[in-house]
Amino acid sequence: MNSSMTRLSIINPWLPYLRPDSRASLRLFCFPYAGGNAVNFRAWADKLPSVIDVCPVELPGRGRRMTEPRYTNLLELVQTLLTTLRPYLDVPFAFFGHSMGATIAFELSRRLRGCHDLQPSHLFVSGRRAPHVPYKSRPTYDLPDAELLQELQQLNGTPKEVLENHELMQLMLPLLRADFEMVQTYAYSPGPMLNSSITAFGGLEDTEERREGLEAWRYHTSGNFTLHMIAGNHFFLNMSQAVLLCLLAQVLDQLLV
Repeated sequence: MNSSMTRLSIINPWLPYLRPDSRASLRLFCFPYAGGNAVNFRAWADKLPSVIDVCPVELPGRGRRMTEPRYTNLLELVQTLLTTLRPYLDVPFAFFGHSMGATIAFELSRRLRGCHDLQPSHLFVSGRRAPHVPYKSRPTYDLPDAELLQELQQLNGTPKEVLENHELMQLMLPLLRADFEMVQTYAYSPGPMLNSSITAFGGLEDTEERREGLEAWRYHTSGNFTLHMIAGNHFFLNMSQAVLLCLLAQVLDQLLV
């Protein structure tokens, strides 16, 4: 086993499903939405071509890392990811992020370009308006529990039985507050466009992230830009997963040619 393979064989809590012996031609790093974790993307490996190594990223404070301190500043998280993921970018790679994860993937792409002159082969952004398009809604991360639960009900991303499970929500609310704080205190700073082509995805029934905000991602790349609107609300990546993965596979196949 060569030194590179030995390094990647060490268990990394950030990449719990990494296959160190993979012969894949491209790594797809997946970043979660607020309250999400690596498990949300685990099944993708069986549904995308075997030449794609799906690498769900596990952030602190969730899953097996539940007891670790949670990040509340998105750019601080990105700075840590810059160091943590750098050894795994030794083959062609792409980023996928949904909602909060889209902003993480975008800022990480910018940091990689600035610090290492390195960019993903493709950036997939899902369920999130372009970073320069402002939000007009009030912050929710510091709301009382009852009001925060009402906000979660409106998002339609948390099953009703989970919302009504008091003990489970007592465990989840601190994580959701931290993730919401990361998203809602994030401030975009203008910078050079990425060279990476961008594909954006949106939900046709998503009342928060509308087409015009998703279209604005085109201003962040000097490469190609494509937008796909998919049936479903903000969590269309679960409701219309087969359609989403089919579109992903089409783009990833082109990167491997």
